[in-house]
Amino acid sequence: MAATASVPAAGVDSVVGLSRPERLEQLRRQIAAVPARGEAVARPARTWGGAGQPGRAVPGTRVTPDEGRGRPVLPVPPALARLLPGGGLARGSVVSVSGAGSLLSGLLAAVTESGGHAAVIGLPRLGLLSAVEMGAELGRLAVIPDPGPDPVEVAAVLLDGMDLVVLGLAGLAVPPSRTRAIVARARSKGATLVVTDGHWGGAEVRLAAVVRDYQGLGESGRGRLHGLRLAVTAEGRAFQARTARLDLRPVRGRVEWVPEEVAVAAQAGAGPRELGSGVA
Repeated sequence: MAATASVPAAGVDSVVGLSRPERLEQLRRQIAAVPARGEAVARPARTWGGAGQPGRAVPGTRVTPDEGRGRPVLPVPPALARLLPGGGLARGSVVSVSGAGSLLSGLLAAVTESGGHAAVIGLPRLGLLSAVEMGAELGRLAVIPDPGPDPVEVAAVLLDGMDLVVLGLAGLAVPPSRTRAIVARARSKGATLVVTDGHWGGAEVRLAAVVRDYQGLGESGRGRLHGLRLAVTAEGRAFQARTARLDLRPVRGRVEWVPEEVAVAAQAGAGPRELGSGVA
């Protein structure tokens, strides 16, 4: 794997104790050190171009099926792709996510594994081990557990250098005037903002994940967890609500998202294996 520069998780402490202007300036300097999106990615990038324009490389991006005339999207776990127009998260959009934290882990894993850069703001309890078990590349992931009193401003700065920014709102409700400004910035930078744990009106897509079953636990609640079943619902301004039932289970040494019908068929031919401690 090619080496990449990122805002390192271990280096985030450098903004602790600084004033707001100093904190933002420090983040801007760190973002300036990040290579152009996908610059150091080993795998070839897909191309995308508007009508009449030559395709340009957009690392970590999938192309909608209309041969480049649609919006480029960031990848998601394949089992989730069928829920979303274009099979991924549209660049330049805001997506609201709620429910099981495994959903955020899966989104981070899909983007960073494909060569994109991502940042997580204000979610100190997010399970990074879970994301790694799903294939996340930590060298392309910045973590800012304590962004200070204005996490939205920190997210606005990071949209300039990241493909995906995940923002924990800690129960805050962001006013419409602020959301419109951030949406415009995300659009101009071609980045996707995922918001969670708060209210953000006007999100283009809303994703919700609910745990339906834990596989491997007996009626007493004891046993070894070797699988997790989720119901994931997607709805948006341009499409009606769609729900898929998915299993999280170990496949060839990593945790995969498996459509329920495939998982049920596979259970007859494979004994249970224990999930890693990061899945939740």
